[in-house]
Amino acid sequence: MVSYSAVQKTTRASILVLSLLMGMSLVGCKPAEEEKPAAEAVDPNIVELTPSLQQQVKLETVGMSDIRETLRIPGSVQVDEQRMARIGASVTGRITDIDVVLGQDVKQGQVLATVNSTELAQNQLLYIKAMQQISLQTKAVERARLLLNADVISAAEVQRREAELSAAQAELNAARDQLMILGMSSSAIAQLSKSGQIHSFSSVSARLAGTIISRKVNLGQVVQPAEELFIVADLSHVWAVAEVPEQQVGLIQEGEEVMIEIPALNNRQFKGKLIYVGDIVNPQTRTVTVRTDLENADDTIKPDMLVSMVVQSLPTPKLAVPMQGIVRENDRDHVFVQIAPNKFRLREVVLGPEFQGMATVESGVVAGDVVVADGAFHVNNERKRKELE
Repeated sequence: MVSYSAVQKTTRASILVLSLLMGMSLVGCKPAEEEKPAAEAVDPNIVELTPSLQQQVKLETVGMSDIRETLRIPGSVQVDEQRMARIGASVTGRITDIDVVLGQDVKQGQVLATVNSTELAQNQLLYIKAMQQISLQTKAVERARLLLNADVISAAEVQRREAELSAAQAELNAARDQLMILGMSSSAIAQLSKSGQIHSFSSVSARLAGTIISRKVNLGQVVQPAEELFIVADLSHVWAVAEVPEQQVGLIQEGEEVMIEIPALNNRQFKGKLIYVGDIVNPQTRTVTVRTDLENADDTIKPDMLVSMVVQSLPTPKLAVPMQGIVRENDRDHVFVQIAPNKFRLREVVLGPEFQGMATVESGVVAGDVVVADGAFHVNNERKRKELE
């Protein structure tokens, strides 16, 4: 006989199975929900111009432009060699007087120092003796001519005495030239001829007007003609000298205007002109020397100051885009390139030197691409707005 509890368990199991079957049938009868279409992918770098935005945008075709690069070359200030004189004594002797100090302005012909020279005295003595021989030989020739007219001596004797006079004249000219080499002026030699008094002091004089920038002499010092005693320089014009790498020397030429920046003068700029481009390359540094002439009327620029020479290179055709069309995003440069009418894509570019509102392009666009030349800021704002939506 079946117990009541067993019957109860059987009934519960039947009810559970029936419930599961009914649930499955209901699920099968439920109408399927319609699938939602997948969202279309949108490129955030593409933007389509609205009619109002089209009026604010200017397009331009990428092509070649004449670009001048800015070359910044380190250099220094030097004295203009055409306005500088290295001055020494004309004779060997001892310094007896010095009339100038370092940094003093002097005039052309001004006496800088005095030298007492026995060499000068000896040559003056030779000159006086040569003058006396001229006087003697001249009188001898005059007497010989009188005797020839009186038929006392022969013509050959007259010719011999005339030859001696010519030799004496040659010795006098040589002695005069030697005195001029030793620094005596024509007026001083004329005074020596008139007075016959030997003056053994020689003056060291300035050969041009300028400033004493070097002095290498002291009282009592024995000097030689080969020694440099003073340097006088006219500092109203100076040179800015720089060394250009040989790879860049073809980009510059004489006559170009340059700017000279001097750090010691708070980076003050001076305008100059390139007056010299070297003809040879320094084999050690592989550079070429260039010079710029600078006006220095107030002596602000000092020799040996360090400078930066800013030179504009010669025009070179290069692929370029307008600076106003460049967009800076994530620390990189971009331009908007047209891909369809009124549709543009933001494209990254690598830029080079800039010149007169144009920037050279090393990569990112090619000749013939149409880009936004003006209004790129508004186009980029429109792109960001669409990206946020």
